[in-house]
Amino acid sequence: MNLEAKSVSGRETRYFCDWEAKPLQLRMLKLSFLLIILLISTVAVPVFSADRYRREDFPPGFIFGAGSSAYQVEGAAYEDGRSSSIWDAFAHEGNEHGDTGDVAIDEYHKYKEDVQIMAQTGIDAYRFSISWSRLIPNGRGPVNPKGLQYYNNLINELIAHGIQPHALLCNYDHPQALEDEYGGWISRKIVKDFTAYADVCFREFGDRVSHWTTVNEPNVFAIGGYDTGMAPPKRCSPPFVFNCSKGNSSSEPYLAAHHMLLAHASTARLYREKYQGEQLGLVGISLYIFQSIPLTNLTADVAANQRAQDFLTGWIADPLMFGDYPSTMKRNVGSRLPEFTNHESKLVKGSFDFIGLIHYNYLYVEDNSVSLKEKNRDFNRDMGVKLYYNLSAYEFEIRPRDLQQILENFKSAYGNPPIYIQENGQKTRRGSSLEDPSRVKYLHAYIGSVLDAIRNGSNTRGYFVWSLWDGLELLDGYESSYGLYYVDLDDPDLKRYPKLSAHWYSHFLKGRGVSLDGIIELEKNLSGVSKDASFSRMISM
Repeated sequence: MNLEAKSVSGRETRYFCDWEAKPLQLRMLKLSFLLIILLISTVAVPVFSADRYRREDFPPGFIFGAGSSAYQVEGAAYEDGRSSSIWDAFAHEGNEHGDTGDVAIDEYHKYKEDVQIMAQTGIDAYRFSISWSRLIPNGRGPVNPKGLQYYNNLINELIAHGIQPHALLCNYDHPQALEDEYGGWISRKIVKDFTAYADVCFREFGDRVSHWTTVNEPNVFAIGGYDTGMAPPKRCSPPFVFNCSKGNSSSEPYLAAHHMLLAHASTARLYREKYQGEQLGLVGISLYIFQSIPLTNLTADVAANQRAQDFLTGWIADPLMFGDYPSTMKRNVGSRLPEFTNHESKLVKGSFDFIGLIHYNYLYVEDNSVSLKEKNRDFNRDMGVKLYYNLSAYEFEIRPRDLQQILENFKSAYGNPPIYIQENGQKTRRGSSLEDPSRVKYLHAYIGSVLDAIRNGSNTRGYFVWSLWDGLELLDGYESSYGLYYVDLDDPDLKRYPKLSAHWYSHFLKGRGVSLDGIIELEKNLSGVSKDASFSRMISM
C-alpha cells in the first residue's frame, strides 16, 4: 500500500496527496519477449557500489517476492458471506475517484491463474493480506467457512508451486461492524477481538504460513485514518484538514496507534505461547519509513528533522525496541499520548521476530516549532515541523541511497533486528504502456541499495516489490499503477499482461546479471507478440 503527501498551502506538506492525477489514454504496446538485454541507463540514476549484481550476490536464504492486499485485488466483495470493511465504506463514499474494490482484479476467482503467473515469474514468496471481514464477518464470533476455504485454497496453491505464503492480518480493513460498534482502533476492545481473529488464522493456516505481519504501517494508518481523515476510516476534526463527520485529530491518532501496538503485542505473545514451538513461524509488524532530510543546515531544521524521525518512525519502533514512546513525543503531546503500564511496556518490548519496512520516497523537514504554542494541535503540529515532499504527480525520484541509509540507520538505532522490505516500488500512470523503464530503473537501483546495506552489516532478509498487479490503490483508485503486471479492467476476463518490469524481475530472479551499463533494450523492435497471445507464452522468459 503506498501512501503519499500533499501540498496544502505553499510548500507545506500533509500526507496522502495526488488528487490531480488524470488517467492516460490506454496504449497497449506489443512486447517482444524472446530476448531481453537488461541494461539500465545511467541517465538520472545514481551509481553506487552495487550497480552490477546477480541474485547469487545476496545471502543464502534471502527472499525475493511481491505483494498485494485483500481489498486491492480480491474482489468478490459481496460473495460467500464476506461483510464490509472500513475500506469498503471509504471507497463507496467516493474517496477513490469513484472506484471501489467490489471486483478489483478478481483474485478471489482467479487465484490459480495468478499463482501460476507468480511461479513462472520466479518469486520466492507472495505477501498477501487476509480480509478479516471475509474470515470473521462480524469481527468476532463464527468463522465464515467460505472465507476459510478461500485462504486455504490460496495458501495450498502457493505451497504447491513452491512459493512461501507471507500473510498480513490487517491493512486498513477491519470489519465495519467493529467500527460501528465501538469505533474500531480508537477502542481498547479491539485488542481482544484482533487477538481472537489472529488465533483463528494461526490455528487454521499456521502449519503452512511461516511469516505473519500483524498490522500494516500503523504509523501512517493512524495519521491518515485518524488525523487527516484521508484514509479509512476517515476520522478527523477541524481545523486540521477536513471536517469529517466524526473524530478527534488531537487525540485519536495516538489512541489508534497505541491500540495497534497492544494488539500486535498481544498477538505476538499468543503466537509464541501457543503456536511457535510447533509451527516454527515468525511474527512481525511493518512501518512506513520516509527518508527525512533537513531543509537547510540550520540548527533548527536539523533538530526538526530529528523530531520528525521520532514522530514518524520512533512512534512505533521505540515501544517495540525499548518499551516506551520517544521522549520528544511524551514532551510535545503530553497527556494526549497514552501511557504504557509496566506490564504493557514489557509486553510490547521485543514483541517481534522481524520488522517490515515500507519505503517509496523522501521528504524535506523544516522547523515549525512555533506550532507547539498552539492550543489546539494535531499530530503534525505536535511534531513542530513543516514537511516538504516531492509532489510530482507520477513517478518517484530514484534515490537508492535513501533506502540504504534507512537500513543502516535502523541497524544503528535499534540493534540490527531482522528486516524485510515489505513494500518498495515505482508509481506510474496506469495503462500508459507495457513498457515501464522507470520502474525497471527504480527496482534495479533500490534492490542494489539493499545489497549495499547488507554488505555494510544490515540484517535484511527479504525484499518484496510493490506490487505484483495493477490493483486498486488507496486514494488513487485505478488511476495509478505499481504493478509488474497490467490488468485489463475493460476485459471481462481481466487478463493479466507482463510489463517490461515483470520481464526484468524474472530475469534477475532466474540468476541473470543486471547492470547500469546502458539503456534498456528489447529485441530490436517491439513487433513480437500480440497482447492477446496466451499468457503462458508471454511469460516464458
